[in-house]
Amino acid sequence: MNHQPDPRPAAPTTPRPTEWITTPVTPDLLRGALDLERTEQGLLPHRLPARARAQFPDGQVAMAESQPSGVRVVFRTGATAVELDTLRTKMVYEGAPPRPDGVYDLLVDGRPAGRASVPGGDVLLMDMATGSVESRPGPVGTVRFTGLPDRMKDVEIWLPYNEITKLVALRTDAPVEALPDRGRRVWLHHGSSISHGSDAESPTTTWPALAALRGGVELTNLGLAGSALLDPFTARAMRDTPADLISVKIGINLVNTDLMRLRAFVPAVHGFLDTIREGHPTVPLLVVSPVYCAIHEDTPGPSLPDFSDLGAGKLRFLAAGDPAERAAGKLTLNVIRAELARIVEQRAAADPHLHHLDGRELYGEADFADLPLPDQLHPDAATHRRMGERFAELAFGAGGPFAATVGS
Repeated sequence: MNHQPDPRPAAPTTPRPTEWITTPVTPDLLRGALDLERTEQGLLPHRLPARARAQFPDGQVAMAESQPSGVRVVFRTGATAVELDTLRTKMVYEGAPPRPDGVYDLLVDGRPAGRASVPGGDVLLMDMATGSVESRPGPVGTVRFTGLPDRMKDVEIWLPYNEITKLVALRTDAPVEALPDRGRRVWLHHGSSISHGSDAESPTTTWPALAALRGGVELTNLGLAGSALLDPFTARAMRDTPADLISVKIGINLVNTDLMRLRAFVPAVHGFLDTIREGHPTVPLLVVSPVYCAIHEDTPGPSLPDFSDLGAGKLRFLAAGDPAERAAGKLTLNVIRAELARIVEQRAAADPHLHHLDGRELYGEADFADLPLPDQLHPDAATHRRMGERFAELAFGAGGPFAATVGS
């Protein structure tokens, strides 16, 4: 790795080192991405490989996979100051107050050590009523962390889960080296916007990140907002990605997109699991059914936005289906839960490494009464924390499907 001194003038208000070392951001300094794209503006992490990206049917999955949920820049250094230049792309919704800036979390030796946001960047202005999108370019921004311990240490910068992030430059006041393999197991997870991180406080406090940190594993998060739809390209990506533990959380997106009927759902689940098993025949595989969502427990989709309070910054969702349509095979969360439990029980007879978790054990009806979903679909920060803690206990704890064994 080439380290080139890059003297930079001191900012007028913030003390800075007299000499920076610029280190190219290379694949060995990144975790959680399946592919990297070199663009004119910087290095763009992707959470699905190029082959999958060539098969996207719409812009939703393209947007979701290029938002770096669970992706982090990792290295070992004696530096006391770190700067990361990035070019972000932020979503802004027409008529609604600006959403909070994405957050970068700093971990030092696995412990929280800082949090910051990056100014500037590109903006995608979306009109949810018409579906139109306008792109507005902006400048590169810098996230800066200072006062780090003056010793060799492991540093992780977790990227915002909700902003496309191009990595432009990494600077430190001491040399950087790739983080050695710590022997931790790799957990590969796929799910919906809830797994992606929607409305979590920060990238290390999405429920999968919290569970991974508590479980002592390396997370590869394929939570894809609006796009956990049993797509074959996602299953193939999971099949081809090295992993020691795998989980798939299935359900809510199939209901709120009204994508398929029961007749198609059952073989699609089998096909998705079959594909994963082609690459991981004996890896512990946990199938997680939907968490509680009152509007879709027994009412089919689609979910439709309610714009009545958008000007006040409140967006809510409604279930637009009719419960009577279940007779024609329309999916609800309770239908999906029952079918997933049946499918896993059937397959587990020949696959002892396949497991099932009812999503209501992570967030159920009693939790909804205590911590209601603000927009009727997505959890808030407190709910992410509760879900992460419960998943860590149920999956990684003693007797769980991901519990560590001797030598693991």
